Amino acid sequence: MTLRLPRLVRLGAVSFLNARPLTAVLEARLDEGPFNLVYDIPSACSRALRDGSIDLGLVPSIEYALSPISYSIVPDVAIGCKGAVLTVRLFYRGDLRSVSTVAVDTSSQTSVALLRVLLAEKYGITPKFECVSPDLDEMLHRADAALLIGDPVLPLIDVDINNAGSGDCAGKDSSFRHSLDLGFEWFDLTGLPFVFAFWVGRENAISPAQTRCLIDACQQGESIIPEIACQFQRERMGSAELYERYLSDHVSFDLGKKELSGVREFYRLAQEHGQIDCVPKLRFFPVPT
Repeated sequence: MTLRLPRLVRLGAVSFLNARPLTAVLEARLDEGPFNLVYDIPSACSRALRDGSIDLGLVPSIEYALSPISYSIVPDVAIGCKGAVLTVRLFYRGDLRSVSTVAVDTSSQTSVALLRVLLAEKYGITPKFECVSPDLDEMLHRADAALLIGDPVLPLIDVDINNAGSGDCAGKDSSFRHSLDLGFEWFDLTGLPFVFAFWVGRENAISPAQTRCLIDACQQGESIIPEIACQFQRERMGSAELYERYLSDHVSFDLGKKELSGVREFYRLAQEHGQIDCVPKLRFFPVPT
């Protein structure tokens, strides 16, 4: 008699530092756990989830509202912020209200929609957007402003991270570029946390026990943030202290009541500004009682 092994759940995760607390424990237990991990940029995770290449994806929150497929969300786990997030920034020179073109990182979805909302709501401008590769100098050569997200922003942070995002000129660097921290701007506008990404998949893609595994892995990953920061420093150089403080003080991994209120408000404004057709109902995978 042939023993039939359970199918591995294919997880699509992003390779950014801010996702590592969600994936570090899963990665360490691949041999004994029910998951298989594949890493890519956020927009690629969205495509893979739609075409069925993965069962569950750590995808941009806007994808949940854009997809024609009805997804469910893993509860209690997300990548977000409750103020300045540091690594989602609009770089520009001169007067922000004179910006007419924005070059945006091709890996982003949620951040682009968020930027459109913020520029319209707070600054009264609706510039044209152009998708390009994440090279800041080239982006600013082609457009008045540039949206850059994730790990490529970390080397560009040349401010005390306790004060990053504290206003229009936060993040001013040696080239006299200014930058806006989109996490700070959202909190300033709404008073709510912002959720950039969460685990989603088709209904019944994972069992309640597997849902619990993902929640537990995030909680355990948060407890080893110093180790995650040191490992990232060994891979990329830079400052382990910056990486640790970034994960501890600027990135939030909660998906509680306030975060869900932030998600709903984001969807409401995204619909108002033509980024999505309707505000979707939030559906969640069940967890064991």
